[in-house]
Amino acid sequence: MKATVATMQELEVMLGQSAPLGAIPREGGVNFSLFSRHASGVTLLLFDHEEDPNPARRIRFDPATNRTHHYWHTFVPDLKPGQIYGYQVDGPFDPAKGMRFDSSKILLDPYGRGVTVPQQYSRAAAASEGSDIASAMKSVVIDTCSYDWEGDVPLQKSSARTIIYEMHVRGFTRHPSSGVGEERRGTYAGVIDKIPYLQELGITAVELLPVFQFDRQDCPAGSVNYWGYAPVSFFSPHQAYSSRANGSGPVDEFRDMVKALHCAGIEVILDAVFNHSAEGNHNGPTLCFKGIDNPTYYILEADRSHYSNYSGTGNTLNANHPVVRRMIVDSLRYWVEEMHVDGFRFDLASILSRDSSGHVLASPPVLWDIESDPSLAGTKIIAEAWDAAGLYQVGTFVGDRWKEWNGKFRDDVRSFVRSEPGSVHQMADRIIGSPGVYGHEQREAEQSINFVTCHDGFTLNDLVSYDHKHNATNRENNRDGANDNRSWNCGMEGPTDDALIETLRNRQVKNFLTITMLSLGVPMILMGDEVRQTQHGNNNAYCQDNEISWLDWSLVETHADIYRFVRLLIQRRLLRETGPSVERKSLNQLLAGSKTDWHGVKLNQPDWSDHSHSLAFSAEIRKQNLFLYLILNAYWQPLEFELPQIGDGSRERWRRWIDTVLDSPDDIIEWRNAPTISTQTYRAGPRSTVVLFSGGTSNVDH
Repeated sequence: MKATVATMQELEVMLGQSAPLGAIPREGGVNFSLFSRHASGVTLLLFDHEEDPNPARRIRFDPATNRTHHYWHTFVPDLKPGQIYGYQVDGPFDPAKGMRFDSSKILLDPYGRGVTVPQQYSRAAAASEGSDIASAMKSVVIDTCSYDWEGDVPLQKSSARTIIYEMHVRGFTRHPSSGVGEERRGTYAGVIDKIPYLQELGITAVELLPVFQFDRQDCPAGSVNYWGYAPVSFFSPHQAYSSRANGSGPVDEFRDMVKALHCAGIEVILDAVFNHSAEGNHNGPTLCFKGIDNPTYYILEADRSHYSNYSGTGNTLNANHPVVRRMIVDSLRYWVEEMHVDGFRFDLASILSRDSSGHVLASPPVLWDIESDPSLAGTKIIAEAWDAAGLYQVGTFVGDRWKEWNGKFRDDVRSFVRSEPGSVHQMADRIIGSPGVYGHEQREAEQSINFVTCHDGFTLNDLVSYDHKHNATNRENNRDGANDNRSWNCGMEGPTDDALIETLRNRQVKNFLTITMLSLGVPMILMGDEVRQTQHGNNNAYCQDNEISWLDWSLVETHADIYRFVRLLIQRRLLRETGPSVERKSLNQLLAGSKTDWHGVKLNQPDWSDHSHSLAFSAEIRKQNLFLYLILNAYWQPLEFELPQIGDGSRERWRRWIDTVLDSPDDIIEWRNAPTISTQTYRAGPRSTVVLFSGGTSNVDH
């Protein structure tokens, strides 16, 4: 009897287990598990090297013994981490019914923790008839338990003390001027080398453009997909961003980066792309999901041979299907628990509210799964609350703790700074946390992620240097990229030697930065905006893996005044009172309990008319004994603003912290050295921002 039991247990081990999904190292070998509801057969292929044209071994799953419901599984003895593998999946090829099985294609494991990309990788081969064994991406077995975190944990910093820096891992250090060793440029390791720069600037969180493994060939012929919005694996860090490209190298190097950033007090937020994959439309390649279980993973049209395209990239993930929901949440848990990331920005997050027919759900299961999952309780979750099909949910996105990229902040601040008629009222709402957008939800002030620029669109320099996009190098005849940029070139298109125009551009850049950093909400700045990085007017540089997109580190010296300006802005913002002893209030409570007033050039007489281009705002922060007076003059002439009396009319005087019309270093003064204002009015220069203060002595010497 004992011998029979032992034999049965041994057989059970050899047949493998259905959970967990993916390739999981265990004692004596590796367990493989793959979901496919509609497959008729599955074959596991094992490779010795990534460039091998043929597998070293094929293991055919027996549908009778290696399948539990819709989960195909097996245990392979003696395999070790680093093993390269892929799947071939049999089933009907019947596009009219949504079935696109093709057993000639090598498929990535949807739960694979690592991906290897052969030098001869070919997206075209994956989209054509016939075998692509030699040229396909393949998965790698990873032991996620062998890394020494040395006590590191996610930081879970308060959003009230968060300054986000949106950056591209490769673009941050790829430029020769970065000073990073050539073998580390453009890698996770390269980011580590530049952490002191982020610390000095005052950044508290980096938001990384996609680092899920993506297909660089998902772009027009002759270009590369640089941004990375073309995912093929939601559990694997992008191999090409690692200086150690083989085996567990990318996973360990990513972890090294996270650990080093945490040691510096900087959180890591990932741009998570769960709305589509790199498999494109019905003519696209078969890389993973399409060949494993197409109707499960994708939203299909009524004509099931075609894909619904709410992402603008050819397909849309079926995010609210139970299996896909599980994959998304499992991926997020993995990045938090095993990779220690601190949060996620969800690309085109409104797609996650659509059902399998594309209809918008009132209470989308996947969004509530993400919000309520205990493993994700301490993470930051940020929604890009729109999609490419016109669904716009800024201010109405589902959930109780989701923060949102505030696209209205971006648009309205741009409109005001370039002196558009009718923009003053919206500008006022944006400064105080956008209560007109978020007030009905009774949420914290930090629900709004405030930004003027991001990867998608003009850089801050280009926003004040170009009236029109210049995307010819993208090879799409300048048809790509947004046409509505709300930009102004300050008098000349592109670079100029005109000192007056350059002075005005510098001032406009400082106006944008001041408004972004001082408005209620969480400020976000784009990599390089602190030194006027340019993309030469390209507002859609997704396919530009070159000096158009790479941060030019020589600009740190060229535009040292802008860098200093940003550093001092951040330094003062981070002195805000936060912590366990500080009562957390909703945006509405905060505004209701504040002593604030709006003004025009005359006290208490704001001009809300369409032809107005200026506004002033006074506030008293009682706990810090601090009075602030903000002047926004988007008019093209100087204006004289009356100054309010401070407090009870004592001998306190206003002090000038910021005046963007002044040259550096007078444009922003070290807080403790700010000069006093003896007059009852202040002359704000044309197109300028002024910040005056009084009191707040408790924080002056910090």
